[in-house]
Amino acid sequence: MILQGEHRRSIARTDDGAGVRILDQRLLPWEVRWVELRSADTAAVAIREMWTRGAPMIGATAAYGLAMALAADPGDASLARAYDTLLATRPTAVNLRWALDQVRAAVIDLPAAARATAALARADAICDEDAALCRAIGEQGLALFRTLHAKNPDRPLNILTHCNAGWLATVDYGTATAPVYLAHDAGIPVHVWVDETRPRNQGALLTAFELANHGVPHTVIADNAGGLLMMQGKVDAVIVGTDRVTANGDVCNKIGTYLKALAAADNGVPFYVALPYTTFDPDTATGADVPIEERSADELTRLTGPAEGGIATVKVTDSPAANPAFDVTPARLVTGYITERGVLDRI
Repeated sequence: MILQGEHRRSIARTDDGAGVRILDQRLLPWEVRWVELRSADTAAVAIREMWTRGAPMIGATAAYGLAMALAADPGDASLARAYDTLLATRPTAVNLRWALDQVRAAVIDLPAAARATAALARADAICDEDAALCRAIGEQGLALFRTLHAKNPDRPLNILTHCNAGWLATVDYGTATAPVYLAHDAGIPVHVWVDETRPRNQGALLTAFELANHGVPHTVIADNAGGLLMMQGKVDAVIVGTDRVTANGDVCNKIGTYLKALAAADNGVPFYVALPYTTFDPDTATGADVPIEERSADELTRLTGPAEGGIATVKVTDSPAANPAFDVTPARLVTGYITERGVLDRI
């Protein structure tokens, strides 16, 4: 990722190697603050309270959290307790369980004295692999972007995104944004319509922040504007990330994704989902079987941003509110899945 002119990863070991450092995404884009996590409990809080978020980043943070628990106590009870605590933080993203299973499998048959080192090594490898997978997704998407741009070579390629599937949601590059960054760097004129993505505004706050740091032209739009832009011919493709893709190809992603897919289908706009293999869940048959996380109504009824004297939170309603965090886009609405192995028409 490019942050303040430097290439960095979204998560990295602390200087002493005992903890990890992440960006506190709750403060972006108004403040860039790196925070250190030095225990499984703190990692769990960071995931649950969304200091960090995005399916691959949740998995990476949880992997280090389990490793830190074993550094404090390498016994079986500690392993089980930390595993259960971290797994319970976010129910929808499948990378969380995958990463925890990877670390547990790497240490379960080892003597206690060897467990912490092995767990940290596996967590490091998960991060390195995620960066490589996202880079490969970007390369596969770049070929697709070249084809799309060739249809209208005299104007920028207009891409619409939803939520944040960028480097903040992964270790590096992002999933849906990886092709955008590589296309921009390759000289393809690309412009991104950035859904604000209520609630939490991950598009307006995070994706726009990323694109600005990389120098990619972009425009923030209201969530409800995407359909009109598609109808007007101002969107060449929709590209989103995902927290889980089920065995039949259904896509579980940030609430509002389904509506974008419906609008895309109605207007003949291709709808792509970018994901690494770690986000595919072959053990869950369809999207109807995925637990949908219900988050605090405060995320919907309050908005936070800069005000005179600092950061302020204001109410937008006093009425009761419901806040389902994800929806399911049926596989029939997906034009293709951009993966590290290629652009697939079925998963």
